[in-house]
Amino acid sequence: MFQGKSIQVTRLDGDVAELKFDRTGESVNKFDAATLAELKEAGSLLTADTSLKGLIVTSGKDVFIVGADITEFGKSFQLPEAEIAAWAVETNKIFSTIEDLPFPTVTAINGIALGGGFEMALSTDYRVISAKAAIGFPEVKLGIIPGFAGTVRFARLCGADNAIEWIASGDQKKPEAALPIKAVDAVVPPEKVREAALKLLALAQNGAFDWKARREQKKGKLKLGPIESAMVFETAKGFIAGKAGKHFPAPLAAVSAIQKAAGKTRDDAIAIEAAAFAKLAKTQAADSLIGLFLNDQLLKKKGKAYAKIARPVKQGAVLGAGIMGGGIAYQSAVKGTPVVLKDIADPALALGMGEANKLLSAQVGRKKLTPEKAGAVLASIRPTLNYGDFKGVDVVVEAVTENPKVKKMVLADVEAAVRDDAVIASNTSSISIDVLAEGLKRPENFLGMHFFNPVHKMPLVEVIKGAKTSPEAVATIVGYASAMGKTPIVVNNCPGFLVNRILFPYFGGWSLLLRDGGDYQKIDKAAESFGWPMGPSYLQDVVGIDTSHHVGDVLAEGYPDRMGREFRTALDVMYDAKRYGQKNGIGFYKYETDPKGKPKKVVVADTYELIAQVQPNGQKDYSDEEIMERLMLPMIIETARCLEEKIVDTANEADMGLIMGVGFPPHLGGALKYADAIGLANVVEKCAKYASLGKLYEPTATMKAMAAAGQRYYPL
Repeated sequence: MFQGKSIQVTRLDGDVAELKFDRTGESVNKFDAATLAELKEAGSLLTADTSLKGLIVTSGKDVFIVGADITEFGKSFQLPEAEIAAWAVETNKIFSTIEDLPFPTVTAINGIALGGGFEMALSTDYRVISAKAAIGFPEVKLGIIPGFAGTVRFARLCGADNAIEWIASGDQKKPEAALPIKAVDAVVPPEKVREAALKLLALAQNGAFDWKARREQKKGKLKLGPIESAMVFETAKGFIAGKAGKHFPAPLAAVSAIQKAAGKTRDDAIAIEAAAFAKLAKTQAADSLIGLFLNDQLLKKKGKAYAKIARPVKQGAVLGAGIMGGGIAYQSAVKGTPVVLKDIADPALALGMGEANKLLSAQVGRKKLTPEKAGAVLASIRPTLNYGDFKGVDVVVEAVTENPKVKKMVLADVEAAVRDDAVIASNTSSISIDVLAEGLKRPENFLGMHFFNPVHKMPLVEVIKGAKTSPEAVATIVGYASAMGKTPIVVNNCPGFLVNRILFPYFGGWSLLLRDGGDYQKIDKAAESFGWPMGPSYLQDVVGIDTSHHVGDVLAEGYPDRMGREFRTALDVMYDAKRYGQKNGIGFYKYETDPKGKPKKVVVADTYELIAQVQPNGQKDYSDEEIMERLMLPMIIETARCLEEKIVDTANEADMGLIMGVGFPPHLGGALKYADAIGLANVVEKCAKYASLGKLYEPTATMKAMAAAGQRYYPL
């Protein structure tokens, strides 16, 4: 009946048509402009064929439809808001054509059906789903809401409360959550999905199911009384506003769209959804979150390229069984790669194994692992005091104390104990990889693998290439990091590598603010209001004042013109007072244990007295705008330097490093994405305002040239 590149329509026995999504040359189905055009044509053909008595919608892939083609959003979202809304209304007519076919329709959901994919399924009367499939509306995680009538059909089919929960959360849902609320009509084994869909269609044709009533329910008004409506929507708004925060408007917009359209029939309700979708499409949050999704796709693509030359890692080893070493061993083992954990004394080994056991116990407590599985994982971490088991390892992660002399000695020992083809990686936050490689016989097999603390929570791993590191060694560590469930970003060697090198100018701006009289609490509150998970003083406490002080020394030596310490800082004061932050219970804040056993920060008066020692002109009140300019500008400049010096390959990777490594506000998309949003000309102009503060605020020549030419880091 119809043969396209994405869709085929075939007539089956009994005057039933099968509309199959099966994109030629692709591993998944998705909605791009071409697929939508084909669906429109197929819908017209199905409507015109008066001999048809039913339709099933299927997929020729392992998934159903993963959603919209997000790569098309960039240009589309540059259109005026009214044009985006008009496009959404027009596109929805395609799905309404399927919904309005003069016979019953059933979708066979054989795999993932997300966003537009699930909305396609909702346009039919019934849905049969594989027990192993997943459905949902992930749009809010991209800063938008469903645009193919998801807020309309799902709310009317499953109720406003379920629609709010599913759409505002953005979570994927399993079949067992979907069946009780009638989001799907049957759950069957994967191999039975198509067969079950045909059986359900036959039952609808024979009158066992009232498909016309089901359809009218989806096309009608939302069945909610005024009091019930007020309770459902207003309660949800208060809860979601508090949870999502002011920087992420999409979840609240979804609730408002459902509420506003509640008394409307389908087409008028779709117009309301389209207007809300278009408004969100123009926000900075949507631009940034979509950008982060595309950045993640780039990293995955690079990972696949590395996989082609990576050596297999079947056995790992970790040197240094402290909290960090134990965390690395746990992360490797829990993801399926057994580990030898070595240290020089039993108490140290006990600490590392204790850390792994604590993390596994927490997983058991959250029912993420069974006790038996946790026991098996722990058994795959073998503690040892010698190198006897190292001949069988493929990768060694060195995680001993952050001291170049100690590290070089340990690295020489381990190189002598492993096979010639084993890759050795140093978990260092700041020490030069080339310096550490100086005494090694096989520097081509050595590089950096910088984990962030706590290892089990932080998604980023910096993979640092030395001057002599081989491509195979890089690829092997990229593969190992990915197997551990981490996102690896490959960077070139320099003091601080990528993330710390960019973070410390931010801390530098903070030090200058405190020196010039800033209130540390007000600075923290301004940063948190801006979107940071914690302010810079609190972050210093979490990182560890002593750790930050040490890394600051390394960076001051590496970049004396802008990171050298020309005055005694608030960090120096805390360090000298042995107030190291959370690790010893007091830093800028004091830490007490809350009822859940987590550290809770408490303000202590003597912090102001200590900071006053390095405020020669006393305190001064700064606006939130000035605070954030003084914090963010050095970070933007240093990120630009890293890109220009090829420490990192792309702006995308630089920004992802900041998002995942230091909690840069996601709604801003990273330092360079943020620079684009406010405009490079504005960045350069703001820098001039703070020129008296020194090199930290001096934009690069390339930045100035780009600003003058109206260029961006991310092309439109």
